[in-house]
Amino acid sequence: MNFTSKKTILFDLDGTITDSGEGIVNSIEYALKAYGISDYDRSHLYTYLGPPLIDTFKNGFGFDELTAIEAVEKFREYFKDIGIFENKLYNGIELLLKRLKESERKIILATSKAEVFAVRILEHFKIADYFDVVVGSELDGTRLRKSEVIRYALGKAGITELSSVVMIGDRKEDIIGAKETGIESIGVLYGYGSFEELEKAGTSMIVETIDELGKTLMGLEN
Repeated sequence: MNFTSKKTILFDLDGTITDSGEGIVNSIEYALKAYGISDYDRSHLYTYLGPPLIDTFKNGFGFDELTAIEAVEKFREYFKDIGIFENKLYNGIELLLKRLKESERKIILATSKAEVFAVRILEHFKIADYFDVVVGSELDGTRLRKSEVIRYALGKAGITELSSVVMIGDRKEDIIGAKETGIESIGVLYGYGSFEELEKAGTSMIVETIDELGKTLMGLEN
């Protein structure tokens, strides 16, 4: 399958551009502590990286809708000043973004993370200028689903030719969102998802490393 002709590249954020696991898990733990929950395996919390937070608290810990909304707010208490920066860029991702930009591709960030936090993260790592459009969820809980994020991002960028678009992500939500929007996807294994998860979700291709992703998108060896 040839992806070198794709003109618009959508990237997920967590597990695709940044290794944000520590900050997100610490923020989840902070929220759970507020509800007196301590009976869990910390390593298992990493499986919740990717899906919308409200789903994590509802499906992972049995919270009802209202309590899950409150738990998201507790999560943000820690995340907004501390957890957001317990984070690092994956080695090689900035070089790939630079090369894509130089090749005149349109680069879009499409994340279920709150957009205001996503912008701060890109600015913190000094990579915001690589992106033509940045779209995330709203703090009020709207535009959470990846398909909603992708559709809004493509509309904001004025993209109508879906055959020229590919979504890059590490979790099934990225792949399913791409399929629901009618675009192809590449699943990456250096993030938080597994081969089985990405394959089952129906990704167009799976790559193991950022080097392999660069070669797939540009025919280059990093």
